[in-house]
Amino acid sequence: MPRGGKTVGKTGSSSSSSKKPYEVTATVTSMLQELQALITQTQDERDRSEHTLNAIGKTHDKMKQETKVSNYFKQKIQGLYANALEDAKSELVLLEQALDKTAEIKQEIGDKQSRPVLQPMKIEDVQSRRQGMRRGMLMTVLHQYAIEQPVWKGKPGESPPPLCGALPADEKYRCKANDQVAARVKTEDGEEQWILAEVVSYNSHNHRYIVDDIDEEGHNEKRRYHVSKRRVIPLPMYKADPQTTSQALFRVDQLVLALYPQTTCFYRAIIHEQPRDLSCEYSVLFEDTSYAEGYSPPLDVPQRYVLPMRETKRR
Repeated sequence: MPRGGKTVGKTGSSSSSSKKPYEVTATVTSMLQELQALITQTQDERDRSEHTLNAIGKTHDKMKQETKVSNYFKQKIQGLYANALEDAKSELVLLEQALDKTAEIKQEIGDKQSRPVLQPMKIEDVQSRRQGMRRGMLMTVLHQYAIEQPVWKGKPGESPPPLCGALPADEKYRCKANDQVAARVKTEDGEEQWILAEVVSYNSHNHRYIVDDIDEEGHNEKRRYHVSKRRVIPLPMYKADPQTTSQALFRVDQLVLALYPQTTCFYRAIIHEQPRDLSCEYSVLFEDTSYAEGYSPPLDVPQRYVLPMRETKRR
């Protein structure tokens, strides 16, 4: 399968130039109308919440005028705060629904545009991971983790440490409980898959981790796996600054594992472009045999979710 720079160049240019404009289908139109309705409901809920917050403010002003706060004002302010909390919860539910609907629309549009089905990675299995009420919120949280990842700032002449950007962990490094990692596990259909997981514990005697799949979708409880140290890759602790620590970035054309957008699965990819500054992400090309060049069009992935490639033997 081709991986060279020439192939990458062709992929990036031909994919974008031959891409046909998307025609809005009746399904997408209906989904957009549902999204608009959710947005309207969210605004209505926000207006109601604002009214409650104004009432809280006015009540506090009246309470300040009293030498001793009466039971009437105590009960009133408690009731207003309870209402404000319920308003916030209702607004949160609507926002989650709107995020989920947005993800569904993106998926529908992606499917109609012949979105890549990666082989042998079985990207179609990822589609089931994108359903449900909590999916949009999970994707938002994961993206927020990437945005808030600390940037390594060293002294002049100081080299960046392991787990800064592309730099791998030290050989003796052990992931701690609650650390997020990429773990290669055997899924329910018997296929092996790199997933985003959370460390539960590490056994130093048999050198094995217990990890939980970070995605609970479709299950009553988290799926738990026992995996060897070789099948776990820690996520970087620090973001590399392209302006000052470019040596801690993956090279263009380098083979990596990258988190496919809007999923919790890592797949083989090559670096198409490095981030230009701290606000930018990697542009990667995922291996995809449905394209003649063998790669998908360029997709953006945050530094936090681009990892050194690690080959593992099948059991």
